[in-house]
Amino acid sequence: MKKACSIGMALAVSLFIYVFYRSEKTLINELIVALISLEYYAAAKACIVRALPLPGPIIFSLPGGLWIFCVTALSQNFYLKIRSKRILLSVVPIIFCVGLEVCQLLQLTNGRFDVLDIAFYGLFWLLASFGFQSRVTQQNIASPFTLHGFICVACFLSVYLAHVNQ
Repeated sequence: MKKACSIGMALAVSLFIYVFYRSEKTLINELIVALISLEYYAAAKACIVRALPLPGPIIFSLPGGLWIFCVTALSQNFYLKIRSKRILLSVVPIIFCVGLEVCQLLQLTNGRFDVLDIAFYGLFWLLASFGFQSRVTQQNIASPFTLHGFICVACFLSVYLAHVNQ
């Protein structure tokens, strides 16, 4: 229960930051505008930002760290089998995020390389890895595909909601 509560709070904080402090062009914000209208969204965003100003590292680095925390905690009981290799899913988030930063550094993708992002990723990956060590035998996420597995995959895919449409 502690793990689920921690994950839920981390996702809620990350969503709050994305909705009210990040670009209107992120997919999640475009979905919100489609639901409530640009006028209501802009008014709510202006009110929140005025009432609760946040520093840049909280706005731009914390959500990625929180995402890594959540997906690492959710994926600890799973591996993915590709041919005869077992890949622990709990290492995928840190590899993905650091790899994305390297791609930004090399200008292979949109975004700005930030060492602080990598520091947040590492810190939250370690917190999830050692804070929620599992005593359950690991299982292949695809066989059998369970509700826990679905939630884990959904959390991996939720990173797409932060995509910025150009």
